[in-house]
Amino acid sequence: MRITFASLRQQNFAALLMKRLWLVFAQSVTVLLAAYFVVATLRPEWLNRKPSLPMIVPVLESSTPPGDGAQATTAGFRSAAQAASPAVVSINTSKATETNPQTSDPWFRFFFGDQGQSQRQSGLGSGVIVSPAGYILTNNHVIEEADQIEVLLNDGRRSPAQVIGTDPDTDLAVLKVDLQSLPVITLGDSDALAIGDAVLAIGNPFGVGQTVTSGIVSALGRTQLGINTFENFIQTDAAINPGNSGGALVDTNGHLMGINTAIYSRSGGSMGIGFAIPTSTARSVMEAIVRDGQVTRGWIGVEPQDLTPELAENFGVPPGTGVIITGVLQNGPAAQAGLRPGDVITQVAGKSVNNVAQLLSAVAALPPGQPASLEVVRKEGAQHLQVVPGRRNLPRQTNGQR
Repeated sequence: MRITFASLRQQNFAALLMKRLWLVFAQSVTVLLAAYFVVATLRPEWLNRKPSLPMIVPVLESSTPPGDGAQATTAGFRSAAQAASPAVVSINTSKATETNPQTSDPWFRFFFGDQGQSQRQSGLGSGVIVSPAGYILTNNHVIEEADQIEVLLNDGRRSPAQVIGTDPDTDLAVLKVDLQSLPVITLGDSDALAIGDAVLAIGNPFGVGQTVTSGIVSALGRTQLGINTFENFIQTDAAINPGNSGGALVDTNGHLMGINTAIYSRSGGSMGIGFAIPTSTARSVMEAIVRDGQVTRGWIGVEPQDLTPELAENFGVPPGTGVIITGVLQNGPAAQAGLRPGDVITQVAGKSVNNVAQLLSAVAALPPGQPASLEVVRKEGAQHLQVVPGRRNLPRQTNGQR
């Protein structure tokens, strides 16, 4: 029995010893692996290894080094803002409110108090200096009915402004300030813009001070928005807010591409749909106002309608080509030229017209009193007519005649 018990004790001791040795071995290996992992991660040079880099899979091959495109865009925005911002001004306007005629009634004054003193309404907007002589482009609705206009430059100077002329049909106005050494923006070629081009909107939103926002050209030639009589808007997603009206839309060179005018919004703030008047339109309006004090446009006395696919098939012209005439003013320029209801005008002075907006712009560009050619399609075939446009005036705008 003693031998048996001694054997059992020896076996138990051996098993316990092996268990402890295995535990020490396992703990040692765990500590060594942990130390190796820490060293390999934090100090790989101790192991004569280079640090591992994340694998980058190129999407498109390019000869431009990575990052150069973003840096170039950022640098372009910076230089554009620096070039254009000094020429963008804030415009403060004010006008006296109408006095209630009943304020002289003693009973009215007893119940409602003395309201005989007229109050002034103030407004905020933006403008762009386009000439060293002090001419400033802005929106007509910014200065409309204002009796006091003050311009605040980006360098801190202030000056009262004189209204040289306005053009409600395009919602443009020209102001003039009497200051020296004015910064002037460079007028760009808005006709060269393409969808996707990067642009900056510069103005004075909400009166917080000059602000620059970036975006792209979302669409071109927007019409039939019900904003102006003559519409050919640049649409952009650069943030435009109240107070930006009359400000500058510039390209990455800092050249003026348009005058910020309106936004589509349900809340009053920017929703990524803003509209600007192209520089091509603003330039011609400004030159006419500076030269003549007003914009003179042609008029021929017709009521046009966009050509539907059914009417286009009936007249044998491709859909979207030309504008059908539904009415002709008696003894007007078009009637004297032989134009009749049902005619389809496809060209005005050699310029193709595909919708009512294009016809309106083409006719308005005709100098009054100078003959111009019209290409007309009738059932019997195409004909060329000579029309002598009259002068467009406000009363004729309200009845839909062009």
